[in-house]
Amino acid sequence: MRHAVIMAGGSGTRLWPLSRAGRPKQLLDIVAGPSGAHSLLAEAFSRMRAVVPTENIWVCTAARYGEQVRAALPELGAGRLVLEPVARDTANAVGLAAALVADADPDAELAVVSADHVIRPVERFAAAMGTAFDALAVRPDALVTLGIVPSAPATGFGYVQRGAPAGVAGITEAASFREKPDLETAERYLASGEYLWNSGMFVWRARTVLDALAEHLPETAAALARVVAEPAGPARDAVLEEAFPTLPKISVDYAVLEPAAVRPGRVLVADLDVHWLDVGSWPALASTLDAQDGNVVRGLAVTLDAAGNIVFSDDPDHLVALVGVRSSVVVHTADVTMVAPVADAERVKQLLAEVESRFGTTFS
Repeated sequence: MRHAVIMAGGSGTRLWPLSRAGRPKQLLDIVAGPSGAHSLLAEAFSRMRAVVPTENIWVCTAARYGEQVRAALPELGAGRLVLEPVARDTANAVGLAAALVADADPDAELAVVSADHVIRPVERFAAAMGTAFDALAVRPDALVTLGIVPSAPATGFGYVQRGAPAGVAGITEAASFREKPDLETAERYLASGEYLWNSGMFVWRARTVLDALAEHLPETAAALARVVAEPAGPARDAVLEEAFPTLPKISVDYAVLEPAAVRPGRVLVADLDVHWLDVGSWPALASTLDAQDGNVVRGLAVTLDAAGNIVFSDDPDHLVALVGVRSSVVVHTADVTMVAPVADAERVKQLLAEVESRFGTTFS
């Protein structure tokens, strides 16, 4: 059967101070919708219901977020919450989810998606996901990555190059993976029509990715096999608690996709022609919201002769007032007020590191 796992374990440091270690961005009600604001996780869950049955949607998150995820997603099925004891990067998180899905359904086909994307329209997303699943009927051992049709020469994303046709419309073999390019290279990629943004979303058989881990990351594969050898419950949890923190930290792209891509036809690319936004910064989040009087404002705020600003406040009794301010990010919470030029918004993670060097995790 077709399953999906939503990866929701990140801490969202680039949306600090709104996003915190104890309540990260994917759980915050920051996405505007017709019935009010909702979380990125809720949006991802709703989106996947257009692709697979609700009972086949899994969520992989940090153990400390487990109760919050359950509260945010009452529709999440029993046994469908995958909890990482510690963060060990995406290869181990994806592997753990695949192992548990395969334990429940040995023939499972599995989509791996992120909780921090905004993707519109959902109908085109669901169709592309369906095409990626269909490709497994033709290439059952394939690893399919979803490639976003680029709308600009972005330098903040990795790229995947289309190769030979794979026998399914909208699917090609992956010719190469490229790291985040400089602007000149990104412009060349865009002009060629051969490159897609690497979305970090995948479709494959659960057993296929476990076999790939056995080949390219045997330590992880062996540990995961020990985990699922135990019955679900305390015994399995104990093995996971003991084994998972010892695994090497590495991304699924480096551990699986790129090594597998050296074999022609092993890695495929599905075109995803949608409006796609990785909500990883304040400007990215602001682009999902409507501007008022030239500013994006959420919360209690007044602006005078101010433009191009991003203003967020989660304190209903605190007024943020701006006069003569241009192109700045202003974020107010109960214990932190942050101000930065929009051009420096990508440095928020660096700022948080400086805060932690002075105050420990008090404001994290």
